[in-house]
Amino acid sequence: MEQPSGGKRFYGAITVSERGQIVIPASARRDFNIQVGDKLLVLGDLEQGIGLIKASALFDKAPGFFSMLEGELNPSPEDEYEEE
Repeated sequence: MEQPSGGKRFYGAITVSERGQIVIPASARRDFNIQVGDKLLVLGDLEQGIGLIKASALFDKAPGFFSMLEGELNPSPEDEYEEE
């Protein structure tokens, strides 16, 4: 099958298991060099959907990404700690 231009790929459809697990297609793992034990980050946009990125790739391309987010994150009520 001919691949679309511009590095875009469709890797197929996957099914979420009862435990919330998915299997990343072998061709996607190969193309993105995802190995056993690699950490993947799950990013989301409520209007656009979710995406996966290797943690190492994000750290290499945007080393200040998480420190930038620290100022924007608001803890949820269950995450707040109240001293009694």
